[in-house]
Amino acid sequence: MPVPRPVLEQIKQLIPPLNGKLHKGQSGRVGVLGGALDYTGAPYFAAMSALRVGADLSHVICSPTASDAIKSYSPDLIVHPILIENAPKDQVQSQLQSLFSRLHVLVIGPGLGREPYMQAFAKLALGVARSNGMFIVLDADAIWLVGKDLSLIKGYRRAVVTPNVVEFKRFSEQVGVGSDVPPDQRAEMVSRKLGGVTVLEKGASDIIAVDTTGEEASLSESKLDDVDVQKEAVKEVQAVDVEGGLKRCGGQGDILSGLVGTFLAWGKCYETGAYGDNSVATSRMPLLAAIGGSMVTRTASRRAFAKEGRSVVTQDMIPEIGRAFGEVFGDDFQGQGKL
Repeated sequence: MPVPRPVLEQIKQLIPPLNGKLHKGQSGRVGVLGGALDYTGAPYFAAMSALRVGADLSHVICSPTASDAIKSYSPDLIVHPILIENAPKDQVQSQLQSLFSRLHVLVIGPGLGREPYMQAFAKLALGVARSNGMFIVLDADAIWLVGKDLSLIKGYRRAVVTPNVVEFKRFSEQVGVGSDVPPDQRAEMVSRKLGGVTVLEKGASDIIAVDTTGEEASLSESKLDDVDVQKEAVKEVQAVDVEGGLKRCGGQGDILSGLVGTFLAWGKCYETGAYGDNSVATSRMPLLAAIGGSMVTRTASRRAFAKEGRSVVTQDMIPEIGRAFGEVFGDDFQGQGKL
């Protein structure tokens, strides 16, 4: 079942217009936090995907053990090797606060790993991002982190979690959603248990759900101009069954997190009036970003598989992102904003 046209039209409103009137940064500044000794590809895929779909600037916040490799992959990425194992917490917190003031969204998890110091820095970053009212995407080992302490994310409705099949099963159990709940209702129930956090359940069809009809959202750590964004009652589930490739590459989820992050960055720019008319409610932006990111990722996967077949790797998807975006939203799509 295709995504309803009104939903697609709302997503299009968030996309920056290509009219030559925006300055550098108004098409999105994305941050990816992850990358340690064993994982350098994942943060690269997430950050590069953000650039390839149209973000202006993409930052990687990582460990020094990963920074040289990530820098070597592309000169287009801005790499910050500040997650130093023995660095004082106050020092890293100050650096994160300064950096986050320049970003529209933070993606936590690609290449994060489970080393205690990386998990501790991710927890610190999540708190700083929440205190700044940032949009957040949680993927991979960031989902493992918040699964152990749901208070880190519970009630924060500017967040999207993107679990795969294995992660979703574990995460569902951690939030108290058991096997007695029908499979097609679990993502919605997880969102409700989390106080309205948007859930993107990856699978044969991606399920995107948000349900704020349960527990109240937490406002204590949010510095939002309009707290009503967090109070609105929303309940919506969308399935994205756009055809993907027949081989699931290991880094495809990293691409997805980077694309969802970019749509959220655009949402932040839209929210601040960078593109003109603000008719899309901020409360819908995590849902819309998850849908848009899912559609483009699956289309890029299909296109890469059509060229490479069984030998396809995640790197093959990167050149297809721009063309996949054009296929989903129109080859000549220039954005719907007005200046």
